[in-house]
Amino acid sequence: MTLVWCAPVTPVIGDHEGNRHRVLAAISDAVTEGARVVVLPELATGGYVFTDAGEARAAGVAADDPMFTGWARAAGAAVVVGGFAELGRDGLLYNSAALVDSGGVRAVYRKTHLWDREKLWFTPGASVPPIIETAYGRIGPLICYDLEFPEMTRNLAERRADLIAAPVNWPRVDRPGGEHPPETIIAMAAARTNRLCVAICDRAGTERGVRWTGGSTVVDEHGWPRGPVTEIDLRRGRDKWLSPRNHALDDRRPDLLSGKEDGGMPLVRGS
Repeated sequence: MTLVWCAPVTPVIGDHEGNRHRVLAAISDAVTEGARVVVLPELATGGYVFTDAGEARAAGVAADDPMFTGWARAAGAAVVVGGFAELGRDGLLYNSAALVDSGGVRAVYRKTHLWDREKLWFTPGASVPPIIETAYGRIGPLICYDLEFPEMTRNLAERRADLIAAPVNWPRVDRPGGEHPPETIIAMAAARTNRLCVAICDRAGTERGVRWTGGSTVVDEHGWPRGPVTEIDLRRGRDKWLSPRNHALDDRRPDLLSGKEDGGMPLVRGS
């Protein structure tokens, strides 16, 4: 069993040094309690609600910044997945997530689906998320809005991820009483249909008038939310059999999904 810990952080825009300490404290606190996989929010090191491109860029750090050496030291035996504004070697700014263990940065993923004003500051990533083999299972990152595209979660399942680690910043939306946030429902569906675990770390509170959902949770391979801190066997989802005759991935019919008929024309039916 692996203790997965979603560790909310409340960064302060412009307080770069203070934010580094906040993130290190969140990692250290989780590891002290026995966490072996720690997930931080989206853009945990610099904040989210920027006023202009200059403010967003000021929050950026390179993927080889010494900040991540601190993450690695704090991680100990754990694996940390956290969001940051990445200053790329190409001079562009990305909304990224780093996967870090005691050896340093293992991988960086750049968010491919940017939400709203993110498009004013960030460049979308151009690569599918990596999957990293760890002592606790195979981990693949997605970032926030990426989760709303089922091809992204299915791609990770097809490449044998055990856990999708998702730093997010979910603005709160109205919902009927007693209902899960819609983004949580999407994560639950992704976990159930792909038979893998999903760990979501969301912000709480408000930032410059934006109220966050506070939707951090770990969703098991059956699609049930288990709370923001839980012990779980991440490898259990490797068994994709749903019944003696049904397999979560092998039952797909990709031959029906090309959208083409003979002759290569798109398949569109009139009413």
